[in-house]
Amino acid sequence: MKIKKALISVHDKDGIIDLAKGLKAYEIEILSTGGTMKALKDAGIPVTSVSDVTGFPEILDGRVKTLHPKIHGGILARRNLPEHLSALEKHGIGQIDLVIVNLYPFEKVAAKAGISNDEVIENIDIGGPSMVRSAAKNFADVTIVTSPADYQPLLDELKANDGATTIEFRRNMAQAAFNRTASYDSAIASWFAKDSEGFPTSLNLSYKLSSPLRYGENPHQKAALYEAPNFPFTSLPKGRLLSGKELSFNNIWDLEAGLLMALDFMEPFAAVIKHTNPCGAAVADTLAEAYKKALDADPVSAYGSVIALNRPVDIETARLLHETPFVECILAPGFEPDSLELLSKKKNRRLLDVGALSRSPESSLEYRPITGGTLAQNPDRHDVQQAELKVVTKIVPTDPQLAELLFAFKIVKHIKSNAIVICKDRTAVGVGPGQTSRVESSLIAIRKAGERAKGAVAGSDAFFPMPDGLEVLAEAGVVAVIQPGGSKQDPDVIAAADRLGIAMVLAGIRHFKH
Repeated sequence: MKIKKALISVHDKDGIIDLAKGLKAYEIEILSTGGTMKALKDAGIPVTSVSDVTGFPEILDGRVKTLHPKIHGGILARRNLPEHLSALEKHGIGQIDLVIVNLYPFEKVAAKAGISNDEVIENIDIGGPSMVRSAAKNFADVTIVTSPADYQPLLDELKANDGATTIEFRRNMAQAAFNRTASYDSAIASWFAKDSEGFPTSLNLSYKLSSPLRYGENPHQKAALYEAPNFPFTSLPKGRLLSGKELSFNNIWDLEAGLLMALDFMEPFAAVIKHTNPCGAAVADTLAEAYKKALDADPVSAYGSVIALNRPVDIETARLLHETPFVECILAPGFEPDSLELLSKKKNRRLLDVGALSRSPESSLEYRPITGGTLAQNPDRHDVQQAELKVVTKIVPTDPQLAELLFAFKIVKHIKSNAIVICKDRTAVGVGPGQTSRVESSLIAIRKAGERAKGAVAGSDAFFPMPDGLEVLAEAGVVAVIQPGGSKQDPDVIAAADRLGIAMVLAGIRHFKH
């Protein structure tokens, strides 16, 4: 289908000038509106105003621009029906062969903290989705493009077909367009449906295919990665794989655990992740120091791990990473050029650049699918401050110990429950994850920490139901413990701490991670 006339109306103007110049190379007439038209004219690109076509000005602060028969008739008319072509001629309506539209950023605006209802509502696009749906419905004759990511594929298609598009291309673009309007309407419906607790009365989730995966958790399982469209915060699907083969299902699951940890720390931070649990994690004055401490915590378990960092990788850190035997993946908010060159030398080591780190607000929802449904909750973002801690033992922890305890409690939040972590020098040196008894988790953490448990602190993600877990920690040399408290047995546990001569503080909040 030869393209003769295009309508361009976009909120995101990234790449639109180059695209319009590309269209002009095929002598395609361009119609446009508002800010898009101004941007094109300022770039010296001839453009016709939609108002000149409709004979009606934009009104209501731009709410009504393209909602007119001379626009939608030109898009929806079926070229193979004489009666449709006759109607166009009778009413003086010209055919529109290409529609390039992207929508108001409703999802991004609605996600802002403290945003007013009026501002959210003004970012509900009306004319845009109407044109998108019209063009997508008539894909037999009309090409619809809804994303700047598709501008170059469109130009490639025009070049390959002498200014025309194929039915296969138009159908693919129509599918993408309906996916976009579906996710857009879903986001709007969810915003309107929120109850007083912030949960929608109905949940409409929409994801687009990011990439198929080689297999799932096991080779006999098929799998794919999907992306939430227009998610404005850091995410793995938005990351750029700079080196190494494609990521596997298990790589992505581990990297997600690492990303959540990296987002939780302001200081230079490194985590060594194995089966979604940190086997080492640390903060330090430099990224290289943090990584060395995290790796040294459990170098045996680090074999075949993924590494999560919260700073761009400098050459000092890169040298340490390069010397580490068999790292599956490295996640970071960037890699300096010399670091990228060095780390790319091992072809099986994946490097994932997730860009500048930003996390969704506490009011957002996270989902865990179950058979026939899904669970939804707010993310666990509570960071306990020193003023919130309650010292319940005769021995009072020192200020350095209190800082170490707060670090331990932040780490234990990211370990599968039941979870115990032993920390020293702002490093998780012993991790006991995912056991059915807290004393067993304590024993694993002690075994991992070894002699480093002496003089260290420990964190527990939930209360000690009885003194036995505390007793084995104290016997290993732990001198201070942080736990939520709240058990009927708290008096017995506190008495045991006093008897064992260790300090204990209660945080008053639990950090289960099932």
